[in-house]
Amino acid sequence: MNTSISAAGSRFVSTAAPTPQLTLSVLQKVALPAGAILFDVLFWHERAALNMLLYTLFVVGVVLAQLPRHAPQWRSGYFRLTLAGTLLSATMVAWYGSGAAQLACVASLAVWHGYLNQPHLKLISNAFFTAIGSAWQMMPGLVSLVRLPHNMGGRAGRAWFYGRLLGVPLMALCVFHILFLVANPVYSQLTSQALTAVGTWLEVLFENLSVPHLLFFLLGLVATGAALVLVPVHYFTDQESRLGEFITRQRDRVASFAVRRPDFRSKNFRALDLRKEYLVALSMFGLVNALLLVVNGIDINWIWFGFVPGPNFDLTQFVHEGTYVLILSILVAMGIVLWFFRRNLNFYQRGLPALRWLATVWVLQNVVLAVSVGLRNYYYIVNTGLAYKRIGVYGFLLLTFFGLLTVLLKIWQRRSTFSLVRLNALAVYLLMVGLACGNWEIWIARYNLRPELHILDYGFLLDMPDRVLPELAAHQQVLTQRHLVSETYNGTWVKLEPIAARQRLQQRLREFHALQQARNWPSNTYADWQANEELAKP
Repeated sequence: MNTSISAAGSRFVSTAAPTPQLTLSVLQKVALPAGAILFDVLFWHERAALNMLLYTLFVVGVVLAQLPRHAPQWRSGYFRLTLAGTLLSATMVAWYGSGAAQLACVASLAVWHGYLNQPHLKLISNAFFTAIGSAWQMMPGLVSLVRLPHNMGGRAGRAWFYGRLLGVPLMALCVFHILFLVANPVYSQLTSQALTAVGTWLEVLFENLSVPHLLFFLLGLVATGAALVLVPVHYFTDQESRLGEFITRQRDRVASFAVRRPDFRSKNFRALDLRKEYLVALSMFGLVNALLLVVNGIDINWIWFGFVPGPNFDLTQFVHEGTYVLILSILVAMGIVLWFFRRNLNFYQRGLPALRWLATVWVLQNVVLAVSVGLRNYYYIVNTGLAYKRIGVYGFLLLTFFGLLTVLLKIWQRRSTFSLVRLNALAVYLLMVGLACGNWEIWIARYNLRPELHILDYGFLLDMPDRVLPELAAHQQVLTQRHLVSETYNGTWVKLEPIAARQRLQQRLREFHALQQARNWPSNTYADWQANEELAKP
């Protein structure tokens, strides 16, 4: 890629590094101010919607236009994956305008630029910080581009020379312009219209010109510069080059295989030798397996089959506190396995098979525990309705199942912690993009409006985005058929009368109609347009 760049050194943070001298290509010189103007036009006083897709397409198009066909970036699967994720999430912003889609689009665009900067990176988090580092080092170089050149005197002299040469033709042009104004009324009218249009444009320009608007334009310039101009950041690539996918046997940093007598007189703690570490791990996995077997047995007997909460059963405490504690226990369990299988214990052949099977049983028991967490969440949804946190719990459980699977890979394939972090970070990214593709508010409203749910948090539905309004308008019969409640700011629940609920719904409908009429085209989404069309039907 014909980018800009001679950055001093390969360190990510360097206080003594000079300002990088940016050498822009012709396309970058044109695209940089054009992108800043486009950013200002699309996002000033506008929400993220169609404008996010248009700006993302502009950035991606300019970057790919100057990327050679045989560049190493195209051989990186992460580069192609994050490019697809960026375009998909940007499309979802234009389609739904949801917060999940906006977060996925911004994060995915940053990660993609990280892989564009260093295509050999593997960790998604390192690609993100590489993009941040490139943007941070780009800003001083961008400031240097707007400084006056050192040979300003020579350029001013040449400008004065050519200005004198063009003086006579310009004077002749002015004379003939005045003559044509007097002699040709049509030309005079067209000139007047052109001057009026220019005056109107200047008037609008100066009306909108303000300090906040100027700062916003500079923000767009910096954002466009960070997207189009890459400063190589090699720090995270160098760090990854020292890490491997699999554990290797080490003798210098861990205890040896020889059994040594403990020196109780030493004031320093000594690392356990491999046999003692094996005995500790074996006893721990054996004890916690027995304890977890009891807990799972209780959950399977109590929750898995025929669970019906009693009339005075505190379902909120059962789900909230129980779920958080169980999730924490699963994370601690994963951390313990990573600790014991971090180094030479993977090569202790005399006791490794038994240790592996005990650890595997513990991981599988944690899978059962995660299923119990999912069932707790399910019972809460059935009795109280669907909400964002309940969806988040299931998203976290998906990552937990995947994380437990990677722990099994570590146990049986001697995978390194770096390998597990890489795989789980990739899973987090894919889940983030997947959540961006969901029309969650519509699905939540449809599920909560089902007849089986007698107590309805209607205040929660009224606070949802505008695209939910057609669903609420089509199910107004629930206002008299359900027990409506609403949560206050201090966390208490109050009864919502049907008349008050209908008034709030009608107010939301009026506000949406007025807002949709006043919105500019950059702030439009397909979901809002579709909702407006459905509400306009008789």
